[in-house]
Amino acid sequence: MNKYGAEFFGTFWLVLGGCGSAVLAAAFPEVGIGLLGVSLAFGLTVLTMAFAIGHISGCHLNPAVSFGLWAGGRFPAKELLPYIVFQVLGGVAAGGVLYLIASGKAGFEVSAGFASNGYGAHSPGGYSLLAALITEVVMTMMFLLVILGATDNRAPQGFAPIAIGLCLTLIHLISIPVTNTSVNPARSTAVAVFAGDWAIAQLWLFWVAPIIGGILGAVIYRFIGSEKS
Repeated sequence: MNKYGAEFFGTFWLVLGGCGSAVLAAAFPEVGIGLLGVSLAFGLTVLTMAFAIGHISGCHLNPAVSFGLWAGGRFPAKELLPYIVFQVLGGVAAGGVLYLIASGKAGFEVSAGFASNGYGAHSPGGYSLLAALITEVVMTMMFLLVILGATDNRAPQGFAPIAIGLCLTLIHLISIPVTNTSVNPARSTAVAVFAGDWAIAQLWLFWVAPIIGGILGAVIYRFIGSEKS
């Protein structure tokens, strides 16, 4: 249970730190942290938790990462479901805490989106379903390539959390305008259950695309990263 607890609290921190920065601080009057700040916040949550719980659970914090590590031969299939359950539970718990904090301000409306991911009319930049699908698949694919490469036993030791955290920051810098950046079904679910309505209706994409991308990234890394005899 220590691994599952680590995934719960790690994902809790990812959602509270990342989505919290978007909901509470991104557009704060005159001193909002903006897109750059939100991108950095998501990267910092992963970087800090990778150092804190990487040695306990591997610090997946993301069903797509768990699927990718399984496809890459780094994670047993029997652990997939428990990891995903605790990741989602941790994310939803953080969404609840964030909702309680955000609703303490007059004028707060969860219907505004609550950092939910979307496409079409609910994409920050008005991008189509196809654009959102391609973005989420490709970004998650590259995320897994970095994760698998940085944690390879041939890579420089001790730097993986930095590479992975910076990769997630870069992913957000690229894709926030398209989908508000998911690459993580647990993160998407965590806020969609509170936003409801369109966020729930579009949630399927933010499960399907990241998992496909994670598996693709693992397959590619197994090909390019295999040791030659």
